[in-house]
Amino acid sequence: MGVGGNLTPDQLQFFNSQGYIVIESFASSDDIDAMMKRMEQILDEFDCSSTASIFSTKNQQKRTDDYFYESVEKVSCFFEEKAFGDDGKLKQPKQLSINKVGHALHELEPAFKKFSCSEKISSLMSSLGYKRPVIMQSMYIFKQPGIGGEVVPHQDNSFLYTEPPTCTGLWLALENANITNGCLWAIPGSHKNGLVRRFLRDENGVKFDRPSPSYDQKDFVPIEVKAGSLVVIHGDLIHQSFENQSPKSRHAYSLHIVDTDGCTWAPENWIRLKVEPEPLYVSQC
Repeated sequence: MGVGGNLTPDQLQFFNSQGYIVIESFASSDDIDAMMKRMEQILDEFDCSSTASIFSTKNQQKRTDDYFYESVEKVSCFFEEKAFGDDGKLKQPKQLSINKVGHALHELEPAFKKFSCSEKISSLMSSLGYKRPVIMQSMYIFKQPGIGGEVVPHQDNSFLYTEPPTCTGLWLALENANITNGCLWAIPGSHKNGLVRRFLRDENGVKFDRPSPSYDQKDFVPIEVKAGSLVVIHGDLIHQSFENQSPKSRHAYSLHIVDTDGCTWAPENWIRLKVEPEPLYVSQC
């Protein structure tokens, strides 16, 4: 990695060819500790009796409610699908039952904002050619031991669409991620085939505009990374993660960034902000 987060020419070539790249040791141990400790506090303070919202990439329409929509400008907790027993009660402590926390950590929580709006992130986006990048959402993803849910094959541009498409995902490993505890998997080069479907919001809720294509699992490769590594993901890259069936968690912090220079945010996206977010920077070039 170049100075300040810039990608080298070789890294850019790999990203353009494969649709993703791993940048090792991107985050410092201090940054990781600060984010993880603050998340412990958030969960300690969370009143789990106030909501039973469950995050699912398989059937979000049935799970959608105001809590989900309003989370875009809040810090909201979403449970794992397997967190509840037949009696409707949590089967284990709430700290081990949350799937993710989102979607405004980068705006409302100082420890997360410090990393999200850092010079490293800005330099990285500049090296990718972004002129006026805006963070549209942030998520702390737990992938809990034993019950951490599957994330089915998808493209980030499906959920955060601009015209033309500009979404880039930044996935920071806060803990080691491997095949056993549910690391990312991707189909290298799949971003070159374009967007296959979109996730749309209307007066009836949210839904995909068409069924998901079927994928051959042999085409996916695992992206195993150490804590502190950043995975940069092209918005059209097909990627997924499997259930965590191990006794170890796989915490990660994820950002999704779009360019707002010469690009239009689709009004059918699930995210509808009341206030336009501030860009990380505005390029004068």
